[in-house]
Amino acid sequence: MNLPVPTIDAKSLGKVAVLFGGTSAERDISIMSGSGVLQALQSQGVDAHAFDPADRPLQDLKTEGFDRCFIALHGRGGEDGTVQGALELLGIPYTGSGVMASSIAMDKIMTKRIWRFEGLPTPDWRMVSSAEECSQALAILGAPMIVKPSREGSSIGLTKVTDPTQCATAYAAAAQHDPEVLCEQFIEGEETTCPVLLVQGEAQALPVIRIVAPGGNYDYQNKYFTDEVKYLCPSQLGADEEVEIRHQVLRAFKTLGCRGWARADVMIRHTDRQPFLLEINTSPGMTSHSLVPMSAKAAGLSYEQLCLTLLASATLDSAK
Repeated sequence: MNLPVPTIDAKSLGKVAVLFGGTSAERDISIMSGSGVLQALQSQGVDAHAFDPADRPLQDLKTEGFDRCFIALHGRGGEDGTVQGALELLGIPYTGSGVMASSIAMDKIMTKRIWRFEGLPTPDWRMVSSAEECSQALAILGAPMIVKPSREGSSIGLTKVTDPTQCATAYAAAAQHDPEVLCEQFIEGEETTCPVLLVQGEAQALPVIRIVAPGGNYDYQNKYFTDEVKYLCPSQLGADEEVEIRHQVLRAFKTLGCRGWARADVMIRHTDRQPFLLEINTSPGMTSHSLVPMSAKAAGLSYEQLCLTLLASATLDSAK
């Protein structure tokens, strides 16, 4: 696919704050994302400035006359509807999903409940509140099982459990990040991800990326700090499979009421090639290892053009 290259007057975007850093467990990744976005926007003539909510009150955005915000925050406090709500009150348009969709998408358990209700395929799961309940979930879901915090990203606090003796440690690792712990049926197969981007007012699923990690271990270290992972885009999947994944991801995006952009992770079960939606990120990474820029490039958009497209889509819930 080839996306139309946007014609955007940088000056018309006004004074722009790139929000990055923050206080979440993903602060370091957010700084990497935001630094890339800031440089890209400035290179295109945008009056863009760095803004770290960990260092400054958001009220400064209003008093200093910012016209819009590019949200490059990841995790809680930046991707969960809280910053979005503050910007709504300040009346400053921002990139990405609104308050409700951001809040829901950050909560993996709530996301899965809605997807299941809407008939979208997602692995079976249990929410647990103790190591004992984690062991009970393993007996129901079977091994292997994924244990992770419900409201974190970047594989933080995630453990793959294959034996009941691992449940206590896995639960503790997840619970230190979130009291809501998700136990999820492990889908053996191929790992993929697919971004969605608002193009000329219409949400479109971008090319699918197939992820081949060492030993199937696509963890925090491999995501951001090594070159061991292979990213295949084009995905080299069958044409019908690629179309089906993009269709399901677009449905997942719209079902949650997302806007602007997002990226959904999908596993393809090797036994029957059934795709399963794992989660959706409403403020995806924009680092040198990130996947939305990779997919956009395959569709004909450079990193700089992608940043401009996203910034131009900034809006408010109240503007609907």
